[in-house]
Amino acid sequence: MPRNKKFFLIFFLIVINASAQSIFSKLKGKVTNGNKGVPDVHVMNTSANRATITDSEGLFSISAKLNDTILFSAVQYKRMSLVVSRAMLESRYIIVPLEEFINELDEVVVRPYNLSGDLSRDMNSLNREKVYVASTLGLPNAYVKPITQAERKLNEATTGGGLVPLNPIINAISGRTKYLKKVVATQNKYARTNRVREYYADSMFVKYLKIPESKIEDFMYFCEVDIPFSVVVDSHDKLKIWEYLKLRSNAYLKEADEE
Repeated sequence: MPRNKKFFLIFFLIVINASAQSIFSKLKGKVTNGNKGVPDVHVMNTSANRATITDSEGLFSISAKLNDTILFSAVQYKRMSLVVSRAMLESRYIIVPLEEFINELDEVVVRPYNLSGDLSRDMNSLNREKVYVASTLGLPNAYVKPITQAERKLNEATTGGGLVPLNPIINAISGRTKYLKKVVATQNKYARTNRVREYYADSMFVKYLKIPESKIEDFMYFCEVDIPFSVVVDSHDKLKIWEYLKLRSNAYLKEADEE
């Protein structure tokens, strides 16, 4: 091949390659944290001054070309930047995982009202008004736990006046006593479930127990019908309860896989 034609061919290939790199393509993907899509993430092509926001499922689409820099930014998540590669452009769909941002502050000393920062010492130095409640006033039954409406009705159904109390007999025959006992038992189970839900955030069920957020209520019912549930929860030992939940989550997920 003549030298001038070879030079022209090389020059042509260089131009074609440069043109290809300058062509914008649609870069599509999903921003995730764990197994969930992250909505409202700012997706910015800082090289081309283009931007978009992820939808409710964490999906996005943005124009980009080879070697562009894409920045992902959202509240409570660490920023992430990616340099667009040829593989990313050729891929129909990319996954962008974001890490939660934990703001660890250096030690801060706040001393309003001449506080030292030593809680035990400051509590003694503060002028505290006396709190007047049933226990501080020494009233009778100050520490008695209030009964629920269902418990009150059950008490009324099983007690009565006179030499021969008729209420217990009538309610036992009619089945009202049996019904009220079931209501009280159900409420006690529900109270235990609420207590567990207050101990642990939903994110802990999702992240550590692998229970989808939409299935947490179903998982708690799965635990409720287990005989040891009430004993474990009534121990008020959060570590013991968490270990129990871990064991039950394995059984729950195994059953879900078998269905």
